[in-house]
Amino acid sequence: MTKVIELHKQWSTDPKYMEEYESLSTEFELAQSLIEARSKAGLTQGELAGRMKTTQSAIARMESGKRLPSSSTLSRFAQATGTRLKITFERNL
Repeated sequence: MTKVIELHKQWSTDPKYMEEYESLSTEFELAQSLIEARSKAGLTQGELAGRMKTTQSAIARMESGKRLPSSSTLSRFAQATGTRLKITFERNL
């Protein structure tokens, strides 16, 4: 079975793929941050869902990057993982 990272390397030579990939960088970064916060808190998706009074599948959707969570959901996520939510705006380079 081909790993996603290997496919990404192959597809990275395609300018159209890279344009689409870069357009989703915010979603990918947020998803990675969510996964890292949950992991550092030592929680499974199910345990986090219990703390947030939601479902494991809702956590999985957030961590997939396919759906951007609201700021109130991010606040609940931070509280449930013992972290502090910080949202910043940066200038485009």
